Amino acid sequence: MILTVRMPTPTLRTLAKSLGLSRTTVSEALRGSPCVKADTMERVRAAAKAAGYQPNPLAGAVMSELRRSRGGTFRGVIAILTLDEPDRPDYAKRFYREFTRGATERAATLGFKVEAFTAGGKTGITMHRLDQILQSRGIQGIIILPVWGDPDFSALSWSRYAGVYTDYYIKQPALHAICPDHYRSLINVLHRLHALGYKRPGLFMQKHHDERLLYRWQGAFLSFQYNHPEAGNVPPLVADEITRDNFEPWFRKHAPDVVLGHQSEAIDWMRAAGARIPKTQGFFCLNTLRQHTPCAGLDQCPETIGSRAAEAVIAKLHRNECGATSTVSLTTIPSHWVDGPTIRSKPLKSRIDELRQASSLPGNLAL
Repeated sequence: MILTVRMPTPTLRTLAKSLGLSRTTVSEALRGSPCVKADTMERVRAAAKAAGYQPNPLAGAVMSELRRSRGGTFRGVIAILTLDEPDRPDYAKRFYREFTRGATERAATLGFKVEAFTAGGKTGITMHRLDQILQSRGIQGIIILPVWGDPDFSALSWSRYAGVYTDYYIKQPALHAICPDHYRSLINVLHRLHALGYKRPGLFMQKHHDERLLYRWQGAFLSFQYNHPEAGNVPPLVADEITRDNFEPWFRKHAPDVVLGHQSEAIDWMRAAGARIPKTQGFFCLNTLRQHTPCAGLDQCPETIGSRAAEAVIAKLHRNECGATSTVSLTTIPSHWVDGPTIRSKPLKSRIDELRQASSLPGNLAL
């Protein structure tokens, strides 16, 4: 008969006893505190690795919060990180506010609170300094907001953190990601517009915006055109910047009967070219947070994305899963159609109406 002896799980107490050190010294050494001598820190970490010791991030957060809280009530802390980027458009701030609201409310129901941190740019906070702040606060759950450029948060000590990114894949470090489902959402919009009688949809897009999303918008639009020849063949307008100077020639030449894009300023440009919205043409905004005038559009549900991000990070903390991952996953949240005065509410009644509409398109103004 073979007896299996199960070794007790190593703890800070057992590590400290085996090393002849205090629990505080062992804890500080594992957290990388500058108060611990380098040779002591190396000895503690080697012993912890040999014993198979795994730190509990929630326990660290508990103690950090209890030390700061007079009432002694525990609430774990999740950090929402962003970069101070001069090129990032102002409308992103609205997304961040809605996202943070969703993350904060969901985290609260799970016993956590959310704190926002900004690094880089004019803040003067480097990644190294941010790393020190997070560690000193006992924060080990991180949500990274979308970055306008190439995201790089690899300078943080990710062996200590559980994190997710809220845009398409991030490589530095490799993290699971949560973001809107741009492709499926646009396909659904195009089907609905087609059912409302729109026959020639046109898409305009800022080049960098679509590149960041791995061409999800263009991919959905071109796929719909390919599989629905009856939907016309209006080429997408893609440019570094969408302006009236490049929009109006495209609109007049290709005569789309419904235009999809992010800039609601295009409504004025369409009207200047002869469109009567929504009688002859329609406009659909791909992100309602960017509209400057009432119009139909997509609600990309930033609050829901924030809520899911909080759930994902907290679940990783409970499972003690820190660091980058070898196999990343992407969770996408479908956007919602929002009715507005720039899209007709019912399909055209007859073929006569279609012909009347066609005669009013900008390309046929001389007819």
